[in-house]
Amino acid sequence: MLVPGLDADGRYYHLRLQEQLRNERSVYDAPKQIFVLSDIEGNFKSLFLLLRNYKIIDKYLKWSFKDNHLVILGDCFDRGEEVMECLWLIYSLEERAQRDGGHVHFILGNHEIMNMNGDWRYIHPKYAITPSGSRHPATALYDGNSELWRWLRTKNIIEQIGDILFVHGGISEALLKLNLSVTEINELARPYYTRANELFTDPALHAILNSDESPFWYRGYYRAAVSEGQVDTILKKFDAKMIITGHTIVDKVTSFFNGKIINVDTNHAAGVSEALFIKGNNFYRVDKDGKRERLK
Repeated sequence: MLVPGLDADGRYYHLRLQEQLRNERSVYDAPKQIFVLSDIEGNFKSLFLLLRNYKIIDKYLKWSFKDNHLVILGDCFDRGEEVMECLWLIYSLEERAQRDGGHVHFILGNHEIMNMNGDWRYIHPKYAITPSGSRHPATALYDGNSELWRWLRTKNIIEQIGDILFVHGGISEALLKLNLSVTEINELARPYYTRANELFTDPALHAILNSDESPFWYRGYYRAAVSEGQVDTILKKFDAKMIITGHTIVDKVTSFFNGKIINVDTNHAAGVSEALFIKGNNFYRVDKDGKRERLK
C-alpha cells in the first residue's frame, strides 16, 4: 500500500491479512508503557509522525514498541483523505505487536459507529461513491473490501488496562446505573454495532448505543455535567484510578478532576497533533515534533 504525503517518491508498506479475526478482550494487565491517541480522522501524516517520533514504529512502518501497548481511542474515520491508509496501518500493526508481546487496542468512536450504520455526513468526497447493487451500509467507504468491516466488528467500545479505563467519549452516570462490567458492556453492544441508530426500548441498549450517555457520544466531563465526586463513584465501580478519553477537542492533552480524567483529542487537522505517553506512573504530553512535557 502506498503511504501518502511522507516523501516525494512515495513509500509503500506491506501487510498480510490476519488468519483469524477474534473479538478483543476487554480487560488487560498493565504493560510498562502505553501510548494513547485519538481522533486522527484520516490524517495519516499526523498518525505516522506521532508513532515514528516515539518509536512505536520504525521508518518502514513496522512495530518497534516491543511488549508495550498502543491505544487508539476511536475516530480514525471521516473528514481526512487517508482513512483507509490509517485503518490498514493500525490493522497491520496488530499482528506485529503480538509477535513481540505487545498489543494494539482500537476502541470504537462515534464516527466508526456512524459509518458502520451508513451515516456518511462527514466522510471525505473520495469515499462517497456507492457501487450499484450494494446493500452493505459501509461498502462505499471500504470500496468493496469486507476485511476491515469484519475487523471493526471485533473491537470494543470500552477497555481497561491495569487501573485505567479507556473509552472514546466517557462513562456516564446512566451507564453506571446499569451495573455492568467492562466486559458485559462490550458483549451487550457488539451485536448491535450496525443497528446503533435504532430506537431501542431496552434501556441498557439505549444508554450504550444511541443516547448522549453512550460511551462513544458522552461529553459530560467537559461540560460541567459531573462533579469530581461523581467521577470518584465511577472509578470506584470499575476499580480504576483514571479514565482516558478523546471525542471532545482540547487545545492540548489535558487532565481534569485532579488527574482522574485525561483528554487526548487534539486538532490534528489543524496541525495540533499530540498524544499521551504513559511510562509506569509517569504521564507525558507529547507532540508530533518529538517534544515531551510531564503531565503528572
